[in-house]
Formats: sequence, structure tokens, C-alpha cells
Amino acid sequence: MDTNAQSQPPFNETNEDTPEIGGGLPVIEYWAKHTLSPEGSKLWKTLFHHSACLSCSWGTGGQKGGFTNEVGEKLQRCMKSVEAISAEIQPPVPKHFFETHSIAALQQLSSLEADRLGRLSFPVILRAGSSHYDRISWDEIYAIATTAFQKPPERVASYSSGRGSNEAAFLLQLMLRTLGSNNLADCSDLCHAPSTTALKAMFGTNTSIVSLESLKQADCVVLAGANSAYNHPRLMNELIKIRDRGGKVIVINPVMEIGLVKFGSPAFPVKSLIPGSEIASLYLQPIPGSDVALFVGIQKALIEKGYIDQAFLQAHAEGWEAVIEDARSLSWETITATCGVSQSEIETAATIIGTSKNAVFGWAMGITQHTNGVDNVYSIANTALISGQIGKMGAGVMPVRGHSNVQGFGSMGVTVKLKEEIKQALEQLLGRSLNLPQGYHTRDLIEAADAGKVDTLICVGGNLYGANPDSTQAKRALGNIDTIIYLATKPNIGHFHGLAKTNTIIIPVLNRFENPHKTTVESGNNFVRLNDEGKTHLKNADLISEVEFLTELAHRLLSDYPVEWRKMQDTRYVRQLIARTIPGYEKIATIDDTKEEFTISGRIVTEPRFKTPSGKAKMFATPLPKLILPAPQDFGVESDNCLVLALMTGRSYSQHNTVVYKIGDRYRGMPHRHCILMNRIDAEKINLAQGDHVTVQGDAGRLDNIEVIYGAVREGAALMFYPEVNVIFKAKTEARSGTPAYKRVPVVVYPN
Repeated sequence: MDTNAQSQPPFNETNEDTPEIGGGLPVIEYWAKHTLSPEGSKLWKTLFHHSACLSCSWGTGGQKGGFTNEVGEKLQRCMKSVEAISAEIQPPVPKHFFETHSIAALQQLSSLEADRLGRLSFPVILRAGSSHYDRISWDEIYAIATTAFQKPPERVASYSSGRGSNEAAFLLQLMLRTLGSNNLADCSDLCHAPSTTALKAMFGTNTSIVSLESLKQADCVVLAGANSAYNHPRLMNELIKIRDRGGKVIVINPVMEIGLVKFGSPAFPVKSLIPGSEIASLYLQPIPGSDVALFVGIQKALIEKGYIDQAFLQAHAEGWEAVIEDARSLSWETITATCGVSQSEIETAATIIGTSKNAVFGWAMGITQHTNGVDNVYSIANTALISGQIGKMGAGVMPVRGHSNVQGFGSMGVTVKLKEEIKQALEQLLGRSLNLPQGYHTRDLIEAADAGKVDTLICVGGNLYGANPDSTQAKRALGNIDTIIYLATKPNIGHFHGLAKTNTIIIPVLNRFENPHKTTVESGNNFVRLNDEGKTHLKNADLISEVEFLTELAHRLLSDYPVEWRKMQDTRYVRQLIARTIPGYEKIATIDDTKEEFTISGRIVTEPRFKTPSGKAKMFATPLPKLILPAPQDFGVESDNCLVLALMTGRSYSQHNTVVYKIGDRYRGMPHRHCILMNRIDAEKINLAQGDHVTVQGDAGRLDNIEVIYGAVREGAALMFYPEVNVIFKAKTEARSGTPAYKRVPVVVYPN
């Protein structure tokens, strides 16, 4: 069978504005524009600073230098890192800006416009009944915050993103748990929580079990539900090298992302940049939400073709018999009808996996953000285990995380699911039990606030309002909280819509390369980087570091229990606590002296021994999802000239989480944020041409005047950008992890 038969997927019709390759010369043009501009000297200084990249968890930096990855390879910066740095070295928000711009005016700003206001350089407060943010003194900030955090612990909560450091994360969770609260919501609850839930159950670990060194020995990568050409561009270099050495890449995505078909990398200027490198050997486009069916189909084909490693399963796995039986018993008709991928396509994928020496399975939010996200991850890991592609170098499972230290926050204990080893260590430190209530993950936090059960919230980075579905509910819920404290480097739409009932405080903080103390972060491949001290470019700014604010607040609340909090402003002492408390982080105790960055011990699996009670991987059968879309009448729409679609929400090309850097998306040929990417066949069913305007309606609201853009998305599906589209749908969550189903949102589309 020709395993190169489908590098172009079946739904591949793009529009005239879509480029032929991802990356390429536009990346170089972007670099030139920014590095040769007036901001260029600041940009280059930051690029070479010994600190980790601000963008995705595949970023570079640390003690090896700004352009160098964990194995010493050079030229590893990407355009997303330049975008993130450029946003951070903006001038400050003008001194009198908040005096002259009301909340009503600020609420009209888009995400891009809010980000481009500049850097926050002084603290402000919005008081109940006021129409404007006002400047506030630090004495009043601490007085309000101290009173707010003296509320009953079950009514106190935090939310965080991966923008901060391990040290800030550790201090945040220690402060809240010492106060008696387990309400440690995190942005990972909205993205990779199904990954951590499934991997913990199967392998006893919450993270990737594949290191960069291990990935370099793979001759096959299965990349499902990830758009790394946009969101983790440095991973593309590894895929290019795999293809160059004769390996295969299987891409699974309902949308044909052009950068996953062909990508021009500046890291290989002669062979890749202009002609572009072939990425996908096989490109599959399943129905959104049907990934379990697709992977069970691959398992069935592996079994039928004799590619299963039964000796491996008998020696190193539990529960495999039920998984094998499920795959054998399902008919091909059921599998293909559920996933929308043909038997021959599925068999081709199985042949590639089965004939590969070493295969790595990676995925991102296209897999996790479903009502069955945990089952999706189970099905991927089951496929890896059935084929014996786990427990050796060059093989394994690898969630691909999109924020530079989101994994580090989880490692530090910023989670409602605290590891038992960390809990015991913290109990020893506190001298008392930590058998606290379950705590609120992010969606539970919004629901609790909506029910009036939260008095105080501190947000360490992130955009809690913008990241949540049902923006109307999110705004209402946050408005029920008495006091909200935002720690941020730049304004975002959450600061203007996520307003507290009594006091909303925005505290300007130093970013990663400006901190007056050393900090650490963790990559998605479990590598810990050390960030050197730095200075801000902002003149006469009234800024603070996250560590300083958290330790001062904790001191005022807790005095010197269980640690001397003000002493912790020297982050060397925080790292001593981390070494004593966090499994695998022992080397952080000496990192200040040795400068030795390290891979966290006990996480990378290169032999078939797992951190489960039996030492074996535990496999779980995965039921096929029932993917039934509602009828137009279920939305209250009676017209015959309408169409119900499975909508995927996603980022644009120049976007990092909810932060938008450019209004359009050149890869998909989408000129602005208020578009819907549709298959031409679907559009023509209701007589829509490209450029027509429609209403897109979900179960929580609707958006009018949305422009139709033809694109390479499979029939029956569509794509729109978040956070703008969040207003139209409610949160249907994955029960085991609490993650919303952003990648399968039923909507009805009809002409304006």
C-alpha cells in the first residue's frame, strides 16, 4: 500500500488568499520588520537574555541562551516568541489614560486593541459605582487585599496562567492552602486537564513521557488535534527532521492546516525556507469529536494486520484484553460512519504505525476540548500500547502544551487534584492535615461565583473572562465577587468585562525577563530552565514582581507561618522549599550555584516500567461517542434556509491564548476576526457565496454579520475564532476533568 497517498487531505479546497506553505519568507520579513525597527535593540537584548521563551512550552532559552534549546541546538527561536516579546516591550499605558477612558469605552475594545494599549506601569482600582479606574496606593492595595483574604477559606479562590514562574506558583498554592482554601483554578483546566487525568490513570504521571532527545529517535509522529505550525512552531523543526531521515508524520485534524502539509522553516534556510518541507505523510480529517472512533479503527487495523505487540501487552499492561475485544467487535461500518474517515485511510495509518520502529503520539486541544476528552486521550495511549510504542527511546505519548509554564504551575501544586506526595510534604511543613474540600477548578469557579459563593479572587496572569465559554455568564459570575485582584503585565479584555462587585484591582507586574530575582519555568517536555535577573525598560514605573506581592500579602495574612514569607522574596529560598516538596525537582535546590538546568526525574519513560501500583500501564476501553447535532428548531430557528454545523473554536495565526497580535489569519485566508471558515459544499447548500454575511447562533447567543470564508474544513464542520465566539455557547464540560467542549459546538448558520 502506498503510505504517501494522502499527504493532501480529502477536504483540501482553500481560498485564493491561502498561501501554498506555512512559515517561509513571511517569517523572515516579520523578523526583519521588528528587529530593524526602533524597538529592535530592546528586542535583540531580550532575545539573547538568559530566560525562557514567553510563548509555548516548546520554547527555548534559559542558561543555554535565548536561541538554544535543551539539547544545545541553535537558531531555535520562532515568530511567536518575537510577537510575545514585542508586546512586552511596548511603551507604558499613558499616565492619564484611565482618567480619560471610561469602563464603557474600554469595553468596546477588542483583544488586539486592549493588548496594544501598552504595558501597565501603575496599579489602578475600579470601585463600586465608579465609571473609571483610578490610581491606587500600595498601602490601600494591601489593606483591601488583606481584608478580602480574611473571608472564610471556602469563599476565597485563585486563577492562574502559565505566564508566571514556578516560584510564584509555589507561593500562590502555599498561601491559599495555608489559609485553608483548595480553590486553585488554572488555565490548564480549560485545555489539557483531560491529558493529565488520563495519563495519571494510565501511567501514574500527568505529563509527557517523551523528552526532546527521545523524540529525535522517532521515525513516526502521530499529531492529533494540534496545529503546531501556528502554536508550537519549534516542534515543526523536529517534524522536518523526521521526514528528512525517511520517517512519517500522520496528521489528524478536521481542518487542513497548510503549515502541517508544507512548512518553510528559517532553521533550515537552504532546504526548507523557500521551497517548504513536506510535513504530513498522511492527513486524516475526522468529524469533530469522533477521535475515539478513529483511534479504535486504527487499533482494529493493527490487530487485523498483525501489528499488535501481544507479548508487550501481557508483560507491561493491564486491561488490554477489553480494549482489544472492543476494537475487534466493532464493525468497520460503525467506525467509519462515526469518524467520517474511510477504512482504507485508517488502514494506511495503521500500516505506517505498525511498520515504524519508533512512534511518538502527540496531541493538543483538538483532542482534549471535548465532552469525552479523557476517552480521546485513553484511545491514543491505547493505540501506542497495542503497537508496543511506549517504554523505549523514540516512542511514547506527548501532550503538546501551548503555554510556556502551564505545566510548571501544575507541578508546583496549582491544582485541585494535589498529588499525594506533595500533600504529605505540605502537611509536614504546615504541621497539620490538608484534607481540604475538593476545591473549584476553572469551570466550577465560574459556576460557584455565579451562585454567589465566592467573595475574593486573585488572578495571577491569564484572562479568566475571555477564556471561558458563555461570556455573558462569565461576566455575571465575576460581577458577583466582592474583590478581584488581577496581576498582569498588559491590559486584556478581562480587566474591562470581568469586574468585581466592590473592588477590581489591577496590579502591574514585571515579566519573566524583568524580574529582579532568578526564577524557573518548566517546558512541556519536563525540562526546567533558569531565568536570570533583568530590568524593565519602563521608566519611573510603579511595578512589582509576582513573588514580592504574594509574599508580602501572605506575611500580612499569616505572619511567619509556616515560613518566613518576606524571606521568600529571595527566590533561592523558595527553590529550597520546592526541592523538599515537589517530586522530581530535587536538583532545583542547587540550581543557583550549578546553573544546571535539568529534566525532572521520574517522568521520561524509556523502559516499560510505570508509576502505577502494579508497575504496568492501565488501559481503559473507550466507548464511541454519539455525535448527533440538534435540529434548527432546537435553536428556535424555523427557516428552511439554514444549516446546523459542528463548530470548532480556535486561535488565529497571530494569537497566543486570548491575546491577539494581528486581526487576520493569513494561513487560512481569513481577513479578520468575524469570519466563519466553511466548506464550500456546506455553504452552497443554503446558497452562500464566499464573502456573504450570516448569523451564527449557539445555545447562549448569536453573532450577526459574520463573513463566510471558504476553506479546507471537512463537510459538516466549521471554524471561528475565540474569544470573540465564546459569547454564543454555554459550557458543556468533560465530567472527569472539567474541560469545556470548545472543539464541537453545535451552531445554526443562516443568512442575515
